[in-house]
Amino acid sequence: MTLDRLLLGDNQFFGVNHMSEERAHRSALRFQDTAAIIEVIDDAVEAGVRSFMCTTHERIAEVADHVRAHPDDYPGFAFLPCLPYAHKYANAVTELGMMGAMRSFLPDEGFVNAALRGGKALAGKDVEGLITLLVDAEMKMFHGLSTPVVFLQNVVVDLLLGLRFDAAFSIFAEHVRSRYGAEPGFITMNLPMALDALERAGVDDPIVCSNMNKLAFRVSGGVQAYDEVLETRVFRPVAMSVFASGAIPPREALEWVSERPQIRSVVFGASTPQHIRSTVQIVEQLWGGVSSR
Repeated sequence: MTLDRLLLGDNQFFGVNHMSEERAHRSALRFQDTAAIIEVIDDAVEAGVRSFMCTTHERIAEVADHVRAHPDDYPGFAFLPCLPYAHKYANAVTELGMMGAMRSFLPDEGFVNAALRGGKALAGKDVEGLITLLVDAEMKMFHGLSTPVVFLQNVVVDLLLGLRFDAAFSIFAEHVRSRYGAEPGFITMNLPMALDALERAGVDDPIVCSNMNKLAFRVSGGVQAYDEVLETRVFRPVAMSVFASGAIPPREALEWVSERPQIRSVVFGASTPQHIRSTVQIVEQLWGGVSSR
């Protein structure tokens, strides 16, 4: 499948800004109400953006419910889930206890069946069972919605890289393809190392999302190393943090990306209609459109 050129991200909705804690706090306050999140998504849809790359934060479940309830308002709209969302599990265990948390997250196929699968996995150190259980629990909120790509979050990808546990990547990829008919994606803070591991795991032409920007902001190994893998490796690159949390003007940032034709897609965060429209306009000028559909 071909990803859209422009993907709306969700960091701005949950107070994530890697440059300014003050801006992050203001953003978190503004989006305390899920209706404010939906308003921004509606602005993006109106501007032609059809892909939403999101965490599995509990508020995203409310967004998913809204889209399910109003399908005519979101033609061709796709969620690109990024999982797991670790804070959600920690909070649920605190509030509901271990069994209550499991019951709230597990798929509708049956609590007992899924719990037995998880128990067997724990007892037998069945890593495949643990991974598939985690994925199914996280994907529950997107039932009936379009999820063409499912991403494994960098907190897990980079941990697996450190452990050199390559088999986990192939398990994740196979389960996402077979159960959800989706492409597996991987988010990492170390693109060269991730590509090596995915190659060892037998994941061909992977979709890999990583920080890419001209300032080398949070680019592990530097721009030169990333340019080298863009030119020499076979994969589908997705660039995030292209604006370096606001340090690079949008046009300058996107022109830098356009000089690297291997980059398939750009994840961007926006909280105003003006920002969305201006970003879409620049992308249309540089690439001719924001959507592949």
